[in-house]
Amino acid sequence: MIPINKPWLGEEEKQEILNILEENVLTSPAIDGGKRVQEFENSLKSHLDVKHVIAINSGTSALHASLLSIDIKQGDEVILPSFTFVATANSVLAAGAKPIFIDINKQDYTIDTVDLENKINKNTRAIIPVHLYGHPSNMNEINSIAKEHSLYVIEDACQSLGSTYFQKQTGTLSDIGCFSFYASKVITTGEGGAIATNNDDFASKLKMIRNHGMIHGYDTTSFGLNLRLPELSAGIGKIQMKKLDTMLKIRRNNANILFDGLKKFEQINLSINLPNEIEDKKFNWYLFTIGFKDQNKRELIKNHLINEGIGATVYYDPPIHKTPYYNNLYSFSSDLLPNTMWAWQHVLSLPVHPSVTEVDLYRIVKIFETTM
Repeated sequence: MIPINKPWLGEEEKQEILNILEENVLTSPAIDGGKRVQEFENSLKSHLDVKHVIAINSGTSALHASLLSIDIKQGDEVILPSFTFVATANSVLAAGAKPIFIDINKQDYTIDTVDLENKINKNTRAIIPVHLYGHPSNMNEINSIAKEHSLYVIEDACQSLGSTYFQKQTGTLSDIGCFSFYASKVITTGEGGAIATNNDDFASKLKMIRNHGMIHGYDTTSFGLNLRLPELSAGIGKIQMKKLDTMLKIRRNNANILFDGLKKFEQINLSINLPNEIEDKKFNWYLFTIGFKDQNKRELIKNHLINEGIGATVYYDPPIHKTPYYNNLYSFSSDLLPNTMWAWQHVLSLPVHPSVTEVDLYRIVKIFETTM
């Protein structure tokens, strides 16, 4: 079976874990974190070219802590797409605010900026654009709208480490950027996340929020939680960062093979929409996501791929606003999110991670050729 994503781990990560166990320092309550946490943060800072990185125990915690750092509270509203993982909305609820779902565009499945402007009101405090599948959102437009309405922007870059927008790394294009290092992501720490910002005040708050509001010992001065990243996880992440450029190159090469093999279906009968980079947006190729004109054809291809041991996956099935919890909570009308509903019924993601071989990719193309 070729899974939709798979961590790329080797002997270096194993040795690092053994070193940490030998040192017997598994975590640290220090305000700046332990030795490996700081090394991991410094690697990320260098790659992102950002002033501050705060390592944290998950991408969900990164989003939640970021909302707390800008003082989101009861009665506030935060705008985000429904077509993403539920963690984005759950983080808003955890901070006491209300998630307001907006539509996406069909080109790259990121925020529809026209719908964004329509959803802003007096209770809106922040916008969370999601760089879905590693596709950068239209950040210039989003930041311009946010500035006009005095709103914060928190990037959900959980899937986009290595993607760029106008040659700048996603997660560094707004007030705060949030990353995930879950086992399926471009790099992994097992469970883990990070927050990037150029704002000194936010960075200071975030270090306290991840550590029960403490600076020295038990001197809690503000609300916080235990959101610390263990040394074991940071050690894996430190080694993974050394491999990031190589992993991104492999993903790009794999995506190029799929693109070249499948482009005839886009050119001849317009039966599929392939993920197309433009000059100002470069993907990390976290996933290779196709939009099908015919939903039945998507199901046929998906089932054929799965039967052949290829982990083709429909993300997100269903979108957040159609999950039982959020549907019961808000009774949100699907008519207001037509592109989201279309994407739910028409997209399919294919694996392009470093463990996928060229033979695997040509098998995928062959299945399209015999099924389309």
